[in-house]
Amino acid sequence: MKIKCIVIDDEHLARTLLDDYISKIPYLELVAKYEGAPQATAVLQNETIDLMFLDVQLPDLTGIDFLKSLKTKPVVIFTTAYPDYAMDGYALDVIDYLLKPISFERFVHAVNKAAEQIKLLRGKGDGEDKGFIALKSEHRVHKVNYSNILLIEGLKEYVIFHLKEGKRIITLEALKNLEELLPDNFLRIHRSYIINKNYVQSLYGNMVEIGDKKIAIGKTFKEKVIDQLFK
Repeated sequence: MKIKCIVIDDEHLARTLLDDYISKIPYLELVAKYEGAPQATAVLQNETIDLMFLDVQLPDLTGIDFLKSLKTKPVVIFTTAYPDYAMDGYALDVIDYLLKPISFERFVHAVNKAAEQIKLLRGKGDGEDKGFIALKSEHRVHKVNYSNILLIEGLKEYVIFHLKEGKRIITLEALKNLEELLPDNFLRIHRSYIINKNYVQSLYGNMVEIGDKKIAIGKTFKEKVIDQLFK
């Protein structure tokens, strides 16, 4: 497994040290190093970055504010000289927190934690569909089988996964991204809903019934929904 990473730190010595540490881990690939957060925006938009080493105190835009601004985030390891930011990292689901000066032993420990999370988030190995999606929520990564998902509800920048046993998992994601990721038995029926076609019980007016829920069909989706579910 190859993990692509970037370093964002305004200190030259810190960037050099992390570059050296990364070069010693065979499965890490350093894509780029940046002095500030805004310079990293383009690479995050145009490439798949798995892991970001992010300094908290940066010029112009802090690492915390930059992380909050990202709709899709890689796994993040905070690097800072100040221990007071640990709670901020926890609130933002940062995988680990490296206090400067960073030892190689501590770096390896953080990277191993990140690698485990990245492996789970990818949800696939050797091209084989594992039949589940990994959802990052409340400082955990939940392994959820596709067969356990009734429907997915969009809520601004978050989505709610409604599961068969009544449980809900809320995670930072966009329905558009999920629409492309999920297998064919999932269908977008509204700008705010994706459903599991296997659990649709009936069509009721302009709604589909799934379990005890009635989900409205969007006007622009209705023809596709009728064609895929009831023909």
